[in-house]
Amino acid sequence: MKKEKQMTVPPGTDASFNPPGNWKAIDWMAIRQQVRRLQVRIAKATQLGKHRRVSALQWLLTHSRAAKLLAVWRVTTNRGAKTPGVDNVVWRTNKQKFQAAENLKRHGYRPKPLRRLYIPKKNGKLRPLSIPTMHDRAMQALYALALAPVAETLADPNSYGFREGRCCADALTHAHIVLSRQHSPQWVLEGDIRACFDEISHAWLLQHVPMDKQILRKWLKAGYWEKAKLFPTSSGTPQGGIISPILANLALDGMEQAIRQAVAKRGDKVNFVRYADDFIVTGATTELLEQKVKPALTAFLTPRGLALSEQKTVITHIGKGFNFLGHTVRKYGDKLLTRPAKSSVKALQDKIGLCIHAALGLSQEALLRKLNPLIRGWANYYRHGAAKRTFDRLDYYVYWRLWRWATRRHPNKSVRWKVRKYFSAAGKRGLFSVRLSQGESPIQVFTLYRAASTTIQRHIKVRGAANPYDPHYAQYFEQRRRSGWRVRNGNGNATTPRTDTQPRIVKHWLADAAACFHQKVAVGEA
Repeated sequence: MKKEKQMTVPPGTDASFNPPGNWKAIDWMAIRQQVRRLQVRIAKATQLGKHRRVSALQWLLTHSRAAKLLAVWRVTTNRGAKTPGVDNVVWRTNKQKFQAAENLKRHGYRPKPLRRLYIPKKNGKLRPLSIPTMHDRAMQALYALALAPVAETLADPNSYGFREGRCCADALTHAHIVLSRQHSPQWVLEGDIRACFDEISHAWLLQHVPMDKQILRKWLKAGYWEKAKLFPTSSGTPQGGIISPILANLALDGMEQAIRQAVAKRGDKVNFVRYADDFIVTGATTELLEQKVKPALTAFLTPRGLALSEQKTVITHIGKGFNFLGHTVRKYGDKLLTRPAKSSVKALQDKIGLCIHAALGLSQEALLRKLNPLIRGWANYYRHGAAKRTFDRLDYYVYWRLWRWATRRHPNKSVRWKVRKYFSAAGKRGLFSVRLSQGESPIQVFTLYRAASTTIQRHIKVRGAANPYDPHYAQYFEQRRRSGWRVRNGNGNATTPRTDTQPRIVKHWLADAAACFHQKVAVGEA
């Protein structure tokens, strides 16, 4: 009888690994390399269908000190680091962080109920948000490190939400590619899953998610605390949990294959693009989408406890356009344009208006520090589409709102005085700016960020089969992280990539991955 090879623990993941006493002195690059080595091995075992080996490697990863330290680092550095759970505990000191890493143990673990909050949605309704405790968040981050390589390996090629190395721009670029040609499909099904995160079947997750079932069951059944009462959770994954996006992706992966099995390979012009629970399906005719695609989606979602929203799931002609990820995709004759949606522009204008209206007593510098990140972040998100005119109109709107702000502050001053006071520091007439002087330092000019100054850059879509945990794609993802490999300039040509050599982290990653797979991986210059 053939004996199974003994599972060995990689260097740095066993008890011999002793982190330094100072949290800030930890070599996080080395920590990530140690975790990445195991993640690469998990992805390889998943590709080969070795499920027992996957479970064994996941056990090694979730019990390694390097992964525990990385999990604590994640929950103490993200945006929710200062948001406590029901126990009102937040990890601030280095001692608390080290102790938290030591307490990440499977034996005796029992998650606490979630703290229920509500955040407003675009339609005026409230979205429930469930906040785990810091300890539960760290445990979820720890097991997410072991589950992410499996989810990436099994993911649909045209799924882009909550995945490493993928973003909204990839989904929008894919939609543009399949709809922009002369013989592209003319009909689009805009899919909307009713309460996706809140309705996923616990039974389906426990049966199909490849992770520790006992830990997963405890998370799903933890309940939530609201108005001094404990409520049970019978379905869904909490919006606010670190591992919830991975669980949702695992539940929705396979949707593309289910659609393609229901239609013909040629002639139907079926294409699929999904970002989290938002997706579109293209088709040659409305009958195809209504009679074949929608029944296939219903049959796929029902065992998972999910269903399509009958009101929001509509079939639209590309000539009328549809909204997807804050953009309006519409074809004018033979030309397809992806523009910022009117609702997104209106939401930003309202937010800017409230910000300026509430800043009557603030200084010009304080107002600029509030407006610039808002405008710059919005413009950077929409810079991959046909947004130049929208940016110009936005700048015009901001200018007149600032002029009204200046008039409210100085109702008795002349136009020339207000221009000299607020709109002339940069030397350009009409540019909202202020001169800053700090002691003996030279005077600096702080100006308003103009959305129209954002360069329009066409995004290069990520390869569908690319896996960040596959060493063959390590160099590819490193090249994409450099802006020159992810965008095209205005004339449609790829920008010239940088010629500097690969960072040390990538070289170590490739070398470690090659050692894991016992194969040579060429390490050259980018």
